[in-house]
Amino acid sequence: MLVGAHEIEVFEGARARLEAIAYRLLGSATDAEDAVQDTFLRWQSADRAHIEIPEAWLTKVLTNLCLTRLTSARAKRETYVGQWLPEPVLAGDRMLGPSDTVEQRESVSIAMLTLMERLSAKERVVYVLREAFGYAHGEIAEVLDLTEANCQQLYRRAKQHLATDRRRVPVDAGAARKIVEEFLAAALSGRTDSLVKLLADDATSVGDGGGVLFSLPRPITGTVRVARFLRGLFQPSEAKWDLIGGKPDLFADVSNGVPALVLVVGDRVVGVISLDVTTDGIAAVHAQVNPAKLERVASRWGTAEHGEPLAVTW
Repeated sequence: MLVGAHEIEVFEGARARLEAIAYRLLGSATDAEDAVQDTFLRWQSADRAHIEIPEAWLTKVLTNLCLTRLTSARAKRETYVGQWLPEPVLAGDRMLGPSDTVEQRESVSIAMLTLMERLSAKERVVYVLREAFGYAHGEIAEVLDLTEANCQQLYRRAKQHLATDRRRVPVDAGAARKIVEEFLAAALSGRTDSLVKLLADDATSVGDGGGVLFSLPRPITGTVRVARFLRGLFQPSEAKWDLIGGKPDLFADVSNGVPALVLVVGDRVVGVISLDVTTDGIAAVHAQVNPAKLERVASRWGTAEHGEPLAVTW
């Protein structure tokens, strides 16, 4: 069926929300874009005269497309080389969606997106729609073709799986820059104790190279072990620079609501290191260096305001 100007306007009005839902469900901006585009194709071919509430219809179609992708993604991750991390998204990107409440901000953090891998596909859908977008259980039940009681049970189960005692520190761009400056100064100092002071007692470090760049096969856990690893990681090395195509400039930014260190070689973003900051210190360091997961960040970097680098070719 042909799509008129009004139908396109309706879809485009929903696009940002659909992208934000898909990103939280899939942990991948690239896959989220594909799911939204597939939703548009379904919208294009649907008998729209019989669709009473376009928003509900589009959400249901998108959600079911994401459920299929989640099943496929889990199979692929069984053979994924190294550790898997979600695709980072920088501040200002509409894919981050609403951020008015603590729950909305939490649901898009790298730490939470990683934790959500523990959930079943339907648990994840219920949790995301409820926590991040405020859908009532009755509405979610219609999306998933389940009973409302079943949705409530899935939501309780998801909350139990994701329960944590950590209290994250909300940051704006100015606060994020100060945190990243302090972290970088400690990392470049060559002193383990400088890093230990910034880390939470049970801090972890996770890196995703996707088999393209070297990353450790499993997370590093423990304050001292993480501090030693970071000290070594930030020691200047021609071999490291060769792997990423040159000496990087280091910028402070905000990724998925947390302070982030962005590594840039020329005009290419080659890494995003996100700092999960809690009231106990930096609880996790997530390093994304898989080129396939930096495409959206890279495509927006050249047109975004990001200030002067904190360090130039350290």
